Amino acid sequence: MQEPDEIDAMATRVYRERVIHPTDSSAQLATRLDAGLDTVNEAERKLSALGLLRRSPGGGWVAISPESAADELLGPAEQDILQRRIALAATRARLHALTGDYLEARSMRSARSNIEIVEGIDHIRAVIDDLARTCSRSLDTMHPGSGHSEQAIRAALPLDLEILARGVVMRTLFEHQARSNRATVHLAEKITAAGAEVRSTGLLPSRILVYDRNCAMLPLDPERPRSGVALVRDPAVLGFLMRLFEHYWERALPFTEEQREADPAPTGVEREVLVLMAAGKKNEAIAHHLGMSVRSVSRIVSGLMERLEARSRFQAGVRTVQNGWLS
Repeated sequence: MQEPDEIDAMATRVYRERVIHPTDSSAQLATRLDAGLDTVNEAERKLSALGLLRRSPGGGWVAISPESAADELLGPAEQDILQRRIALAATRARLHALTGDYLEARSMRSARSNIEIVEGIDHIRAVIDDLARTCSRSLDTMHPGSGHSEQAIRAALPLDLEILARGVVMRTLFEHQARSNRATVHLAEKITAAGAEVRSTGLLPSRILVYDRNCAMLPLDPERPRSGVALVRDPAVLGFLMRLFEHYWERALPFTEEQREADPAPTGVEREVLVLMAAGKKNEAIAHHLGMSVRSVSRIVSGLMERLEARSRFQAGVRTVQNGWLS
């Protein structure tokens, strides 16, 4: 429907005069209003377009009540809107009718296997959306690496805020290096303000998402997280994953705080890498010795160099001894 002209002050005056003096010509109306004939004609054109004036059989103009004009002008559009609403309601009802089948099938899927493989980025996103919307108690996540991309933040933030709005307890763990990622800092600020707890630590073993402590999502290949994920519901594995999460969580710093100047000595894999670095081993040799990928070793070495504020391996070795990390 075409947008009608605005009813300005002159059109309002002409309309009132037409109601009072229905037999006047346009020239007579112009005289009564002390206005130009062209001005009156333009006002009558606007009123006619709105259905407020209608040509009489005798050639003049007849004023129509606003209610009648509205019914005639808007009736077809309102009827179209009504039909669209009916069609939308019918479509919604058909979709909602599948809810029972979906929930039943989903429960059967979960009961059939304690480990489910999901491949393809679209399927992974659908599963994340499903788990996020059905999460009711807690969400614990672990994110290795230097932080999220802008695109990932735009996808994750609305879901995170929706989860927090439902009262779900959310704990999110990043690596320290993610503090320099602007998009990740923005995400941390937003979800912290909404009630989440966000911390960071030196090194994390893998990306892990645990929903309500009864379903965990793990990447099939940590080096290629988009290739596929495993959904784990086995109680023993879930118990191990939660103990792993708590181990890193207890040693992490609140994301809003600065790192302590004196970092704790590295432990576990980090310490093993540091020992081999001090022995003069290159990344490839360290990776072969520890049974890890070269990329993972490079990331650990980079993190250690950053913590030591060292520009070379020699400088890192000196500062390692100064900190007493290998004593």
